[in-house]
Amino acid sequence: MAATRLYLDHNATTVVRPSVVARMADVLALTGNPSSIHAEGRAKRRVIEDARREVANLVGADTACVTFTSGGTEASNLALTPTIRDPRDPRPVTRLFVSAVEHPAVAAGARFPREAVETIPVDHNGVIDLSALDRALSSHATAKPEERSILALMAANNETGVIQPVAEAARIVKAHGGLVHVDAVQAVGKIPVGIGALGCDFLALAAHKFGGPAGVGALVRAHEGLHVAEAVVRGGGQEKGWRGGTENAAGVAGLGVAATEALAGLDAFAKLAEIRDEFEAGLARLGPVTIFGAGAPRLPNTSCFAAPGIASSTAMIALDLAGIAVSAGSACSSGKTKASPVLDAMGVDHDLSTGMLRISFGWTSTSEDASRFLDAWAEIARRANQTRPASVA
Repeated sequence: MAATRLYLDHNATTVVRPSVVARMADVLALTGNPSSIHAEGRAKRRVIEDARREVANLVGADTACVTFTSGGTEASNLALTPTIRDPRDPRPVTRLFVSAVEHPAVAAGARFPREAVETIPVDHNGVIDLSALDRALSSHATAKPEERSILALMAANNETGVIQPVAEAARIVKAHGGLVHVDAVQAVGKIPVGIGALGCDFLALAAHKFGGPAGVGALVRAHEGLHVAEAVVRGGGQEKGWRGGTENAAGVAGLGVAATEALAGLDAFAKLAEIRDEFEAGLARLGPVTIFGAGAPRLPNTSCFAAPGIASSTAMIALDLAGIAVSAGSACSSGKTKASPVLDAMGVDHDLSTGMLRISFGWTSTSEDASRFLDAWAEIARRANQTRPASVA
């Protein structure tokens, strides 16, 4: 009998919680449009508003400030626009600052023109350079005092798991009169995330990262006064005009259940750091290895590493054949190996970065999962050692 496959790619999408599946099935059985005023419509509306409260509770926000989206990408695109309106400061938002390790959904500038986007460097661990941020903000504020800027900074990196000093960055931005958007997609449900504690104005999250369904997420605002003049998805007046179209009630309900369970399970999730640390110690015993971001605080479930002489493409194939699903930081396209932009920003050598693998544990993971991976990795390392002299020759 074939061995059960081992899934270690939870940062991409984690396992859907059984309670989420059950709740979604119940909601799918309901008839009615949430915008209708009859009993069936009101029942669907209650489903959505219950989930809104659950999501607000997860990140310590006001329920009225939660807007449902199709996921984290749409949430960030909804927030990052020059049409932001803030009654506390009427100046237009004309400049977007992004860290050099942002997710593509943010790094591309969302709805800001490319020329209005400026990248802030990171150190060798992938942590934003706060001094460089301060200088950039000061330069913009001096040159354009009649305008405002916004910083987009992820709470935790999807590849390395490195946690950014968002609260410290937000204090710097606020001192210069700016706004802050946080891509919290990888952090929510893994570590405590509070919109107030972070000091941000906007926060994006996605259900499928913490046990909910793919295709649903939320944009959370710090207060109701924040607004954008132009929505991404236009149509009816759903979501108070923030997003047109009939709501995905079943998906939203699943997001709500996942939010409640993830919040209750934060202490248990934190214990994955023990498995992660033992896993990395096991890697080191098998040969030379570089753990990216090891010098900074990281998510408890994430290990991003590379071993000299072992290409990620080769390792991925071998692991998949062994029944183990992981992620690689590089990809083959048209026969060319591309290094991770995140590792490039961290100054990692190209030859090493193209061997990067990401192991991400999830709420279903156990120490036995780590041991099984190490057994498979031992064989990969052994074969690499056997072939290395021939390749050098």
